[in-house]
Amino acid sequence: MLPKLTTLTYLSAADWAVFFAILALTAGAAVYGNLRLKKGGNKALDYLLMGRRLTLPLFVATLVATWYGGIFGVNEITFNYGIYNFVTQGAFWYIAYLIFAFFIADKIAKYQSLTLPDLAGNMFGPKASKVAAVFTFFYITPIAYALSLGMFLNMVFGISILNGMIYGTLFACLYSVWGGFKSVVFSDLVQFFVMCLSVLLVVMFSVHAFGGLSFLKANLPASHFSITGGNGVMNTLIWGFIALSALIDPSFYQRCFAAQSPAVVKKGIIISTCIWFCFDLCTTTGSLYARALLPQAQPGEAYFFYAIQLLPTGLKGFFVAGILAIILSTLNSFLFIASNTLSFDLLRNRFKDVVLSNRISLFAVGALAVYMASVFNGSFKEIWLTLGSYFSACLLAPILMGYIFPGRISDNHFVMASLTSAAAMTIWRFLPRWFAGQVDNWQAGLGGAAQMVDPFYIGLSFGLMILFIICLRQKNETPVKRITYR
Repeated sequence: MLPKLTTLTYLSAADWAVFFAILALTAGAAVYGNLRLKKGGNKALDYLLMGRRLTLPLFVATLVATWYGGIFGVNEITFNYGIYNFVTQGAFWYIAYLIFAFFIADKIAKYQSLTLPDLAGNMFGPKASKVAAVFTFFYITPIAYALSLGMFLNMVFGISILNGMIYGTLFACLYSVWGGFKSVVFSDLVQFFVMCLSVLLVVMFSVHAFGGLSFLKANLPASHFSITGGNGVMNTLIWGFIALSALIDPSFYQRCFAAQSPAVVKKGIIISTCIWFCFDLCTTTGSLYARALLPQAQPGEAYFFYAIQLLPTGLKGFFVAGILAIILSTLNSFLFIASNTLSFDLLRNRFKDVVLSNRISLFAVGALAVYMASVFNGSFKEIWLTLGSYFSACLLAPILMGYIFPGRISDNHFVMASLTSAAAMTIWRFLPRWFAGQVDNWQAGLGGAAQMVDPFYIGLSFGLMILFIICLRQKNETPVKRITYR
């Protein structure tokens, strides 16, 4: 068995040279994006969406790269629950991606929006835009990814996780703020190739050194090969509903709004889904080897330290750069989208210069992400479940119903459904605390039910109930033609 490693001081000069070369290439790509920023014309459109000129190769690279910033969280789930990770963080999402490609991509093109809340405003009205902006902002603020970066810098350089989050997030802000979305896209292009090759190398060397599936089955608990990983069916299925958040995911919409055409979006998502499948297969497999060989390691760190011991000189540095690329590619995208949401959607018309206000907002979002990461006490699962549940339960149903029944859901209806879902979730979440120790059978039973049924299901049910009632009442009425409110 491989000895447990606690520091990366064993990296050779060649490893560090490779690592810093890739880091410089990433920063250089961001600068290149800044140089390509158009002067004149629609400055805001060019800064926020690359002037809607995103080609198929760039669309695929930036979409794939954006999706994996929580690599340590994925490793942690695999370490603890096995292939449950591939089901909850992979398979469920592939279904959502394909639904988006075939049923939604064409619908959103006609709105010519700049952001997801902007789309909600054009579909329903200004109040819907503001409500969607609030939920989007907290969902897209890169809390888990700031934490991942802090953990990475802690493992590599030995600095505290908090300081790592501060320094790393500041670096991401500095290189993202220059050229806007173009800087994000071109840096993602570099990170895409590095991250994909890195995780593939770990699997190849693992199979060569230790053998394949037979080795894993002999050295892992049987539950690691169960699709529920020892969790309940309802606990597993909730990830399926959260995966449907891809249908309203702000980073998805941003890239769709920036694409040259709906055809690019559809082809790009299909290609990206194939790449995601291969990437998830590699990260899950690599993490299973880490669990088998370093069972006493910290769950979130095992894969990282396992790969450092496994790979030869030179490739260790490449792998370290690959992990950094995975984190940064998501962190910079989420920082940028959250700053768009704050400056363009929430504070619209407060500032004359949209680009300048976006740049200022980007640093504010970075600071908030670091603070919130410390509040959640480093739990990836808690971060993703809490923020993902509220975002999905409160916005998924209204927006999808808006596609299915155009014009039937008004601005006020959207707000009512979203806020009712949020209130129902919050009340249900706190019921076990309120009724803890109650002797009354009814109250005790309600508190027990709240522990068994996730708040997400309650929030989604209330929102759907309200929207279905509205649509049924208005089925014989002529839909109201919605025009842009901007």
